[in-house]
Amino acid sequence: MFEKDLALPESGRQSFKEPLGRELPDGEAKSLGAGNRLVTVGDVVSLTFRKMGVRPFLSIYDGMTERREMTEFARLVEDEPKIVVSNPAGMITGELAGAIRGCMDGSGGLIRVEGEEDLALLPVILCAPDGTDVVYGMPGKCMMLITTDEGIRKTAAKYVAAMEEKE
Repeated sequence: MFEKDLALPESGRQSFKEPLGRELPDGEAKSLGAGNRLVTVGDVVSLTFRKMGVRPFLSIYDGMTERREMTEFARLVEDEPKIVVSNPAGMITGELAGAIRGCMDGSGGLIRVEGEEDLALLPVILCAPDGTDVVYGMPGKCMMLITTDEGIRKTAAKYVAAMEEKE
């Protein structure tokens, strides 16, 4: 999986807007990362956890939120080592998926996406071991929590299978 770049098909875009997981209450957020591996996808979510003193195993960010520049997290981690990948909007590149796989198999870290990180959630779910807490943002609404298991991987695999391969 992810041998080729994948693009979100025009016809199926609406189904990709359905949230995965459950809403994460603010009071529960700080307890994450204490027992399970924690992955954050998005600048605001990643910044929120860092401000609470929780350092995720892996954070994926692009310096944007709701299509506007959001540099606070990028500045916070400016001097930390990171992997920089290219991933255009509406796509999952092999480069992004490979970086996620490498971080999951290694010691985690930071992935800075040049482009858009929204669909990074799918390879994270597929690459993360069971019991990994994955938090992402629903813009303007809330944070969402997924704890990886076989069921959520099957759902993520269906979304990925609906994407179109790019040469």
